[in-house]
Amino acid sequence: MEKGKLYLVATPIGNLGDITYRAVEILKAVDVIAAEDTRQTLKLLNYLDIKKSMFSYHRHNEDFKVEKIMEFLEDGKDVAIVTDAGTPGISDPGEVAVKEAIDRNIEIIPIPGACALVNALIASGLNTKEFSFFGFLPINNKNRKAKLDEIEREEKTVILYEAPHRILETLADLKNVLGDRFVVVAKELTKLHETFYRGNIDEVIDLIGGNPRGEFIIMIDGKIVDKKELFKDMTLEEHYKYYEDQGFDKKEIIKKIAKDLNVSKNEIYQKFI
Repeated sequence: MEKGKLYLVATPIGNLGDITYRAVEILKAVDVIAAEDTRQTLKLLNYLDIKKSMFSYHRHNEDFKVEKIMEFLEDGKDVAIVTDAGTPGISDPGEVAVKEAIDRNIEIIPIPGACALVNALIASGLNTKEFSFFGFLPINNKNRKAKLDEIEREEKTVILYEAPHRILETLADLKNVLGDRFVVVAKELTKLHETFYRGNIDEVIDLIGGNPRGEFIIMIDGKIVDKKELFKDMTLEEHYKYYEDQGFDKKEIIKKIAKDLNVSKNEIYQKFI
């Protein structure tokens, strides 16, 4: 029997008019929908006049509901994964199912559409060529501190998601670590009260005010580093580790070190053989 296909269907993040024609056709055509919140998805399906079998698939049941998704797919049924809003797998359920589907040689088809972090970034005015997405910061103090320290060192634009009841606390934590760094905060994207706040962290806290509502996206200007000064007293091993800690592979690191030191890549390569 031919296996079913797994569709990852992006849905609107606020404005239902942002649903794509292709997403509508896929939601009509699949056999079943795995929804983060079936109540939310039912509103969308009613708006689109689609009647479809659904079951819940969220972060609290993801590990064991994946098996249900796989059973449908192995039985030749097509399954769509949708979240409350936006793109599956981006700070939302989806990743576990995708990995399992790959292991079982099941075809995975992404259906593009709204993604809050991309929508926010392109209107931010910050660097869009390179960015790092951290999702939601951990609540645990130790893990949170480690992430904040990582963000402080990041030279790319940093993007975070945050809930309304934690936005001011998170901005205060960022202020303690980043100082006067420039930030852009987006609120209620694609909705009636969509707003962008721009300024240093203190200014943005004042602009948001004391009773924040809606979903927030925080974008942070990357750290500006005087690399000549930074690398001046570094050993080659320290220089290598500087880029390794940022996730670059060996080939990329050698290229970057050669550029920093104005020497040939081969000369650096020979040092690390």
